[in-house]
Amino acid sequence: MSVAETDSSQFSIEARVREVAEGAAGDYGLELVHVEVARSGGRGETIARIFIDKPEGVTHKDCARVSQHVAAVLDAGDFLHGNYTLEVSSPGLERGLYKRGDYERFAGRLAQIKTAKPINSQRNFRGRILGVDADSVVFEDRTNGQVFIPLELIAKGNLEIDAEAEFKIAEERARRIAAERSAKNGETTNNTMGDDIEGGE
Repeated sequence: MSVAETDSSQFSIEARVREVAEGAAGDYGLELVHVEVARSGGRGETIARIFIDKPEGVTHKDCARVSQHVAAVLDAGDFLHGNYTLEVSSPGLERGLYKRGDYERFAGRLAQIKTAKPINSQRNFRGRILGVDADSVVFEDRTNGQVFIPLELIAKGNLEIDAEAEFKIAEERARRIAAERSAKNGETTNNTMGDDIEGGE
């Protein structure tokens, strides 16, 4: 098989895995972030990686459901010949940015972008996504200020951890949990007092 045929075959496999994964994610109220299909150099085994997400965060149960669903469909169709490994996980805090909608959704977040060709002699950008204008990402680069990066030139993009923002989120989560516990304890105390009054009558 030629290199061109191998690339074409891998692309069709990736398209099929993406189609199945998209359906599975939709069934469970999840977002399909990205699909990667690669060949393991040593064993020649196909590795399919599926990244899923949801606003409140992905659980192990979510990953297991999607994995079982996708594996059942792929096995039934005998689409992946031979042994294969299926990995389903969350995209993590530094999730990849793969399409226009990702850059629109995460406007205001810290990110890093690598381009296929230099823009003003620069290929690596680190800073903050400002938004999308026409077919370019508007980016505030830490070194050179505002730059317009054509979407078609982006080779790789991903979010960066914003330590300050993450600290605020953790603080808010801790406050919410404390408030819920306090409310629950208050409820328990009131119920106990009510039982004592009834018992004394």
